Parts: sequence; C-alpha cells; structure tokens
Amino acid sequence: MTPCPHGVANPRRGGMKHGCALALLIACATASGAEKVGEALERPALTVRVPERTVLLGAAQAGQRWLAVGERGVIVRSDDAGRSWVQAATPVSVTLTAVRFSDARNGIAVGHAGTVLVTQDGGTRWERRLDGRRIPELMLADARARGDAAAQKAAEQMRKDGPDKPLLDVLAVDPLHALAVGAYGMALATEDGGKRWVSWGDRLDNPDALHLYAVRQRGSRIVIAGEQGLVLKSDDGGQTFQRLSTPYKGSFFTLELPNDQEIVLAGMRGNVWRSTDGGSAWQPLPAPMPVSIVASQLTGDGTLLLANQAGFVMARREGGAFVPVNRVALPPLNGLLATADGGMLALSIQGVMTVDTKP
Repeated sequence: MTPCPHGVANPRRGGMKHGCALALLIACATASGAEKVGEALERPALTVRVPERTVLLGAAQAGQRWLAVGERGVIVRSDDAGRSWVQAATPVSVTLTAVRFSDARNGIAVGHAGTVLVTQDGGTRWERRLDGRRIPELMLADARARGDAAAQKAAEQMRKDGPDKPLLDVLAVDPLHALAVGAYGMALATEDGGKRWVSWGDRLDNPDALHLYAVRQRGSRIVIAGEQGLVLKSDDGGQTFQRLSTPYKGSFFTLELPNDQEIVLAGMRGNVWRSTDGGSAWQPLPAPMPVSIVASQLTGDGTLLLANQAGFVMARREGGAFVPVNRVALPPLNGLLATADGGMLALSIQGVMTVDTKP
C-alpha cells in the first residue's frame, strides 16, 4: 500500500504506524496523485454513467430518500428503495467520506480537503460551506486565543501544507448545529447551518493532534473515537469533554451508543470494546475474525451491526457475540445504512449493495 497522498499519515508519529480506515485508504488510492487539491475544490464532480457502482464511503437516509457519498465528489440518491439511483450535482470533485441528515431536508457531507457540503432540499442540491483553506485559519485563531504555542505551530504548518487534510465524520444535530471531525485532530462546529464555523480544539484533550475517525451523539452525550485508543466523551452536549481510558491502544474507526449508558467501540484487527457505565469500565466483545472494523450501524430494532475489511457484516446476537450476516464475503466494506423499512445497504469499492440481515 502506497502512503496516502492526502496527509492522513502523521510524520511526527511514524507515518502510517497506527493505520487508518480502509475507506480512507481507498479514497486516497483512487485519487490522482498529480491532481491539485485546490483545483478539485473548485471543479464540480464529473457525471458518472453508473454512479451507484463507484467507490462509496458513507450513506444516510433523508425521509424516504437514500443517499451515498464517495470518490471524486460523487453523491447518489434513490427515491425507490434502491432500485434506481441518480447522481446529484456537487460543486467539488474531492472524495467525500461521510454524510448525515438531521431531517428529511437538511443534510451535511464531509470529505477530503476539509470539505463540508450542505443541502437544504433533501440532497438534490449541495453547497460548499467550508474547506481546508479556511480550516487552518480557524484553528490558528483558536490556538492564539488559548495561548497554546504548540497548537499555534501546528495550525501554521497546516496552513503551509495547503488544503490536503480530510474530514472523516460528521454529526448533524439539527438543521443549524453540526460537528465535523477528521485528521490531525480537526474538530469544527457550526451553530448556523454551516455559514460560520469554530474550532473545538480547546475542548478536546488531544495534545498530539491524533486523527478523529468517528463521532456519535445520544441525547446530551457526544463521543468521539480516534487513533491510539483515543476516546473523548461529553455529557453536556459538547460544552466540555473528558478523555476516557480504554484498554486497547490501537485505532478505533467507528462507535455506537446503543443506550444511555452503553458505548461500543470498534477498530483495528477486529477489536470491539463495550462499556455499560458511560466509559468507566470496558469489556471486550468477541468478533469472529481479526480484521479491521471500519463501519457500524444501529438498526431500527436496536441490533448493532459492524462491517469489516474482509467484506462481512456482523450482527450482535444475544450474549454479545458478533455473528456474520452474509455467508459469502462481499468486497471490502466502507459503510452501512440501516434503512427505515428494515433493510440494510453496504457500501464498498464496487458501490451500493443490499444485505439481508435476518438470522
């Protein structure tokens, strides 16, 4: 595997030593190394003949509409339960990594080059609201306000590097409030639908700027998971965060909050850890194979699903063990979407596919 050209390897910590999610590596591998990121930020996504068969990394549901995002700015949508797909017009051709909707009309997508796209019509039209040219300025202003010399130096280096750092996940709280997280500890929040953004660097105990891979919310609790076992929890809606101690020091690529006290983390080498007391104590959950888990989803009936690089969707059964749902391996998986009608979509390097999750 060649080094990721989009800057997710951190040379201060030995490059790719701690790894990154398959979805991110695929996105890097499918992007042209000679392509200038700044140009891709200004160039609309090319129309693809079969967009649902492109590399797709994240999915969401907006009312009855299904949407997925992926390489080179592609966003696809389906209004007939996945029988047919249409490509949406997007203003960028950088790879998009995640998408969330707060209701049937208001959604947000994030991706490479610090890209944030917003829609207010259910995903038909998208507008760029933030990118990696502005993010270093926000982080620099935050560091200066805190008098944090190390953070200031890191922000200045990020500005010199240019817009090459990816956002990896996003939380859509409501049409106005959102939180995007990504490489090098990037955490940006908005309270006005993406018109203005502020860095949350002062709220996170992450002095080494570790990559932030996933963010979830349940009620007033927000949990962020990242590399080297990093887990950050807020119980006041993001006003303050505490760093949780976890037994595993590898990367956590995804997490879910099945109930008010439970936190489930999953990541490298098939590691799955569960806390039933808000993160004070942790127990391992058995997974059937030591392969990195890169995506997760809670179904409508509360079943927890995990997807791994070996192409398996795994469901948590009674007793806590995870059991593969599909008998035959799919292509390496990047994302999951549990649809409102009880179905399941898996995203891979070959696009969208339906998975039967029934035992």
